[in-house]
Amino acid sequence: MMQPQQPYTGQIFQPTQAYTPTTPQPFYGNSFEDEPPLLEELGINFDHIWQKTLTVLHPLKVADGSIMNETDLAGPMVFCLAFGATLLLAGKIQFGYVYGISAIGCLGMFCLLNLMSMTGVSFGCVASVLGYCLLPMILLSSFAVIFSLQGMVGIILTAGIIGWCSFSASKIFISALAMEGQQLLVAYPCALLYGVFALISVF
Repeated sequence: MMQPQQPYTGQIFQPTQAYTPTTPQPFYGNSFEDEPPLLEELGINFDHIWQKTLTVLHPLKVADGSIMNETDLAGPMVFCLAFGATLLLAGKIQFGYVYGISAIGCLGMFCLLNLMSMTGVSFGCVASVLGYCLLPMILLSSFAVIFSLQGMVGIILTAGIIGWCSFSASKIFISALAMEGQQLLVAYPCALLYGVFALISVF
C-alpha cells in the first residue's frame, strides 16, 4: 500500500556556517590621521639621509652601522643625477656612463664584500654606500666646470678626491659589516671605481 505523502512545508536544508564572519579591521586605523606619511611608506627618511651625507663629508666621523646598513637609494640617485648634471655643465653628456659604471661597480663590490665579510651584505646596501660616497666627486666635477683639471694642481686635487671617496666608502663598509682591520683591502677596489669617475671628470 502506498503511504500518504507528507505535505511540503517550503523549508530547504541550509548548512550551518563553519565560521563567524568578522568585520575587517583597517591596518592603520579608521581615519586618515592614523596613516603613516607617504615618505615613510616609500622608505625615504631625511634624517638618515642627512646623517649619511655628513658621514661622507666628514671622513673622520665614526659611521653608525645601523643607519649605514639600510638600502636607501633616494640619496644615491640624486647624487648620480647631480654628478651627471655637473658633467653636462662642462660639456660632457655622460649620463649613460655614470649609471652604467655605477651598476657594474656596485655588482663587483657586492661580490667582493660577500666573499670578504662573514655576515654578507645586500646589493641595495652596497649601492647606497657607493652612491652616497660619490658626493665628493660632484665637487670635483663642479670644479672642472670652471677650471681645467689636466695640470699638476688638477692631478693633486683629483687624487685627493679619489682618496676621500674611497676612504669614506671603506669606513662605512667596515662599520656596517664588522670588518675590523680590513679597511685598506676594501678601500683599494673603491678607489678603482671612483678613479673611473674621476677620469670622466678630468677628460
